Amino acid sequence: MELLDGKALAETIQREVRDTIASFASGARPSITLVQVGDDPASSVYVRGKARACEECGITSDAMHLSRDIKEETLLGILKDLSGDSSVSAILLQLPLPRHIDEAMAIAAISPIKDVDGFHPENMGLLVAGTPRYIACTPLGIRELLVRNGIATAGKRAVVLGRSLIVGKPMALVLSMKGEGGDATVTMCNSRTPDLADHTARADIVVAAMGKPRFVTAGMIKEGAVVVDVGINRIEDPSKKSGYRLVGDVDFEEVSKKASYITPVPGGVGPMTIAMLMVNTLKAFTVQVKTPNVLS
Repeated sequence: MELLDGKALAETIQREVRDTIASFASGARPSITLVQVGDDPASSVYVRGKARACEECGITSDAMHLSRDIKEETLLGILKDLSGDSSVSAILLQLPLPRHIDEAMAIAAISPIKDVDGFHPENMGLLVAGTPRYIACTPLGIRELLVRNGIATAGKRAVVLGRSLIVGKPMALVLSMKGEGGDATVTMCNSRTPDLADHTARADIVVAAMGKPRFVTAGMIKEGAVVVDVGINRIEDPSKKSGYRLVGDVDFEEVSKKASYITPVPGGVGPMTIAMLMVNTLKAFTVQVKTPNVLS
């Protein structure tokens, strides 16, 4: 078994982004506005981590914290204003949003050129068409983990557990795309899938993104499979000062005995997601520099 070290690879990719930005003769720098609605502790941690990565890469970041009680129309107006602001290269709307705000409408209010999460309907449509502008950061990070570790996907049988807009759906599309990191035969499973273990036990690659602690067991995985664990779940652990520890959607201890490659939690997919945000932000900046009037 080999560990897919997302932390180390993310550091390499962020250095590549930093070096590219440092090479710009004009001294121009990409910029991103991180929009957070409310004060959810987990969201605050994620936003701080993204801001820290921006600083390390030479990307200017602005964290915009909005009240949890903000009116939907007010948030949509802010996102549209940011979309039209030529000094802003990229916009990230931290999810989830409060229940009174329509998430789909909020995402659609962001310019697709600045939507570095890749969730805008236009960007999702381009991915479906096989000509992506921005790929959602977690699936993109997983593809980089596979490609840079020399793991073949062409002709392989892949199973994606989960169908979210953030991971499951774009991940299935990425693995089935033509070219490097794709050309796999993909099955996307969900909570209504019967005989789930029958699908995973035949898979060469399993991507687990359901949000269920240690759901994927050794009996569900075939010998030599590649296992990518997207889950980050808190479980009680009295031995820890915090009273909890983080585990994935995969029973790492047992599954690692059968897998050829596996991601750890933490230190696997999470750092790659942030690294890909840096990559997409740099891409957004270069796209707008070449076509500065394309802002909607």
